[in-house]
Amino acid sequence: MRTVCETYEQAAAAREQGIHVVSCDEKTGIQALERLHPTLPMQPGEVERREFEYVRHGTQTLIASMDVATGQMLAPSVGSTRTEADFATHIEGVVETARDDSWIFVCDQLNTHKSEALVRLVAAREGRGEDLGVKGVSGILQTLATREAYLCDPSHRIRFVFTPKHTSWLNQVEIWFSILSRRLLKRASFVSADELRTQLLAFIDYFNRTLAKPFRWTYRGRPLCA
Repeated sequence: MRTVCETYEQAAAAREQGIHVVSCDEKTGIQALERLHPTLPMQPGEVERREFEYVRHGTQTLIASMDVATGQMLAPSVGSTRTEADFATHIEGVVETARDDSWIFVCDQLNTHKSEALVRLVAAREGRGEDLGVKGVSGILQTLATREAYLCDPSHRIRFVFTPKHTSWLNQVEIWFSILSRRLLKRASFVSADELRTQLLAFIDYFNRTLAKPFRWTYRGRPLCA
């Protein structure tokens, strides 16, 4: 916890040195729900009334990365899956926004965040030409632990900081997900998964232009109980 919080605390200073601290995670199972009847707006003496029956049009997954120093959402990915390839592709897209800079990604310990695809991406960006071994057999790729150690290597230009298990609240992007839910998803009606995807990306663009700012993170990483 202390490592994560110290990483957040140093984000602004790190950015001035060309190092981006990014909080990253997926919001899965976002439902494209279409209300059967339009919402009735507020009127004098009456609250807004929203139709309780709906039609399901599938789900989408948002992979989001938030620059901790600015609050900007970087290269969001919206699709129907969240495979290790999806996550690695998202990370590559984020890095491409400033390809010559350094990056620190704060993530939880989901196995797709410690995948072979991600190790190979980092290795290619580092350009060291090292032998990565074989997944499940040998070398850096052998196990989750060996891949995690490689991804966390402080000598790398692209590295990862993993939150402890069962501490999703330590990942700042989770705060942003709650903003997304309140401002867009809670009251919306989507006629298709494609419309959901379009509105998600439109909201992120609007957020970046008008609302983005760093969160005031006050937790210092001390134990929460004696």
